[in-house]
This record gives sequence, structure tokens and C-alpha cells, in this order.
Amino acid sequence: MDASLSDSSVAVVTGANSGIGRATAIHLAEQGHLVFGTVRDKGRATKLLAMAEERGVEVLLVEMDVADDESVRQGMGEVLDAAGRVDVLVNNAGVGGAGVAEDTDTATYLDTFNVNVCGAVRCIQAVLPGMRERRSGVIVNVTSIAGRIAALAQSPYVASKWAFEGLSEGLAQELAPFGIRVVIIEPGVTKSAIFAKTTEVAGATAAYDDHYRRLFQFYAAGLTQATDPFEVAGIIHHAITTDEPELRYVMSWGAREIVEGRERMSDREWVALGMASDDEEYYDRFRELFGLDLRTG
Repeated sequence: MDASLSDSSVAVVTGANSGIGRATAIHLAEQGHLVFGTVRDKGRATKLLAMAEERGVEVLLVEMDVADDESVRQGMGEVLDAAGRVDVLVNNAGVGGAGVAEDTDTATYLDTFNVNVCGAVRCIQAVLPGMRERRSGVIVNVTSIAGRIAALAQSPYVASKWAFEGLSEGLAQELAPFGIRVVIIEPGVTKSAIFAKTTEVAGATAAYDDHYRRLFQFYAAGLTQATDPFEVAGIIHHAITTDEPELRYVMSWGAREIVEGRERMSDREWVALGMASDDEEYYDRFRELFGLDLRTG
């Protein structure tokens, strides 16, 4: 198979109602793809529809909750009935949230994994039979830099994204004999509702106040320079159409600095960063290790 796909392919973008998902659905439609955007509630997709209309394109809405088996069966079945095939699946739907391990109950871990990992698996399983039969297709998994580095005080989110990275790496080998490509998208801080929601922690233990404050400071710094989600959408389009594909694409504010910084660090240095006695020491050390200034004042 040719590694690239034409711009007339059928694409499904999950979590299309905001952020990267909305931008990707609209951008792929602008490039000539037939795009189905999945949303949990069509009634709340007014901004998506308005932006698509403003840009002169159409995104076909499919009501679907990736956290539910039957909902995915019905939603993906609706797409296949309408279009006959899926050439590109963009697994973007996800949830975030802050919490250290001691503060986070197991139900939260399970809910986070159910959306961020199992949700993608449900969609992948729905499209793979057809892709294997045609011996073509691209599966795009939107993970995060939190899938490459254990971002502070986001334990369930980090754990789910590391799992999603592992699933994606394995999937790439599993599907290579069938001419199906896997793409891993690793954004840093991008303009998205997921970051706006990461502003408080329920039931936080006071012992971890420093951790949460530094987490929120990271987002405060990032959001002042957050990347437009349409830039990420452009990279996704490139990844699914290029003749020279890569497995991983790192983009958005702070992403490359953090990924490359962690690769340079020893595990001893990583652990020592968590031992910073005050915020100023932490911010100084963070800048030394990653080249990013978290101070916003």
C-alpha cells in the first residue's frame, strides 16, 4: 500500500466538540475529506457547526459516547452504513484531571482509563475489520506529552496516557502486515477545554499543596502561550497523507522541550526535582532541566 491517503478519504474524529477534535474535524473537511465528528450530545455542538459553516465545510455529526460499548457500536455502525468504510480514525476523545495517587480513588482511575484507553480500543475494533480487508487505513491516537513524562499531580491522566502510548506502539506492529499505519500525536499545552477544567482538586490532601500549586502554575504559564489547535490539526493531516510517515509527532507549547529534557535526565535527577524545598527552587530547576520558565509574573 502507498503510505499516504488521498484527500477524499472517510475520516472519523472522536471528541469533535472542542479543542483539537473540533479543529481536526474542520481542517480535514477543508482538505476534502468526508468527516464524521463524534459528540456525546448533538445539541451541544453548536460551536462546531457554526465554525464549520463559517469555513464553508460540513462535518457530519454522530452522537456517540466512547465510554460505552453499545454507544460505540451504534455510532460507528451509523458511519459505516452511511459511508461504507472508514479510512482514517482519529482517537481524540479524552478526559483530564488533577490528582496525586494518595488523593485519587480507584473509581477515578477506572473512569479515566475507560475513556482514554478503552474508548479508543472500542473505536479501533470497530474499524479494523474493514481496514484489514482493504489493506489500508490510518489510526491516529492523540495521547499527550503526559504519555512521555509523568506530569506532576496528574496520576490517573498520566497513567492512562502512558497506557495509550504502549497500546499505540504495539498496535503499530500488529497492523503493519496489513498496510495499516498508526500515528501517535503528542501535544503539549494546546488551547482546549481540557486545560481550563484542570483548575481544582476535590478532596486534596494538604500534604500535597506544593504539588498542586506547581501543576497549576505549569498550566498558567502554558496557557499564556498555548498552541492553536488548528496547528495540531495541520500536523494530523500531514501525518495521514504524507509518503514519509513517522510513528510519533510532538507539537504544541512545551512539548519538545519536556520530552527531550526528560530523555537527557537521569532518573536520579527526575526524582530530585520533586524534592525542591520551595517554588522558586522548583521553577529554577525546571528551567535548567527543560528550558521552560514557569513564572508568569
